[in-house]
Amino acid sequence: MDPLNAFSLGLGNIHLLSDAVTRSISAENPTGAVGGGAREVPTEDSAASLLGQGWKVRPCITLEPGSVTTLADIEGPGVIQHIWITVRPEAYRSCILRFYWDDEPTPSIEVPLGDFFANVLGLRYEVTSLPVAVNPSGGFNSYWPMPFRKRARITIQSDYWEPIRGFFYQITYALQPIPEGSAYFHAQWRRSMTTRTYPEHVILDGVRGQGHYVGTVLGWYQFSNGWWGEGEIKFYMDGDKEFPTICGTGTEDYFGGAWGFGGRTFSTAFLGYPLYRKEPGEVPCHGLYRWHIMDPIRFKKDLKVTIQALGWWLNHKFEPLTDDISSVAYWYQAEPHAPFPAMPDLAGRWVR
Repeated sequence: MDPLNAFSLGLGNIHLLSDAVTRSISAENPTGAVGGGAREVPTEDSAASLLGQGWKVRPCITLEPGSVTTLADIEGPGVIQHIWITVRPEAYRSCILRFYWDDEPTPSIEVPLGDFFANVLGLRYEVTSLPVAVNPSGGFNSYWPMPFRKRARITIQSDYWEPIRGFFYQITYALQPIPEGSAYFHAQWRRSMTTRTYPEHVILDGVRGQGHYVGTVLGWYQFSNGWWGEGEIKFYMDGDKEFPTICGTGTEDYFGGAWGFGGRTFSTAFLGYPLYRKEPGEVPCHGLYRWHIMDPIRFKKDLKVTIQALGWWLNHKFEPLTDDISSVAYWYQAEPHAPFPAMPDLAGRWVR
């Protein structure tokens, strides 16, 4: 079975034999080497000290303050099929995931850990979708196919001021030839404060080359009560200037809901609004996702994506909103990619 066709084919050809080689990296086998798992020898203070080598000796690692840890360094060709991670919520915004394909100097994926798995604003909640699942309690899963031809390198940077203990991970991949025309997976995080004079958040900009846009995650802090999701999403592509080629009709509409979501949350295969929270003394906050798997947005030369922050005035006119919006954009494209904006420091990523 070709792992790159998993989304389109489902279970249709799972019965077919393949020459692909399955490998998996974890704290117990950090290189994914043949016969490389469960080799750690327990010390006297280890939970496995009464059992010995070959048992559960090194299931997780510690992320030290200011450290950059290489989670995977894989020689291709191959495709990453599944990533599972769990760690305490303090890591969700303080740690940054980066993926580098084929020895590129800058990452194709650069996203705070939680946001990459659609857990925004440093909060833990469940997501039930096709490419991303977050299961009780904080089990992060990604099934995005990530092909590479020469090399895949994944790192995690911890900017937390204390050691983060109990970082568990598993990265499963197939070593196999990559079909011609396969694009590389990209993801980029942004955060902005909209203003009443310009109530628009940029989700993605500066993309150059051919590719297709496959997903949006939003984290949204309101600075006022009332309805917040009247704004439209816009896709500017292939030379669009003032006006976009694709224009939505409202925030809840883009994420597959209607009429203010009816005051309810939901999580489905391709779109969801899994987070609404307003605790005493807090401003309202929201988390949403939209996967363009069945309807990828294809571009030939360039792409920019924006979303407006609009509510309602009492006189039934649109109200520009000042809100704190963060986003993750997911897309595939041919390399090389344009440089990403600088990732904000910990203070610039931290939640309220």
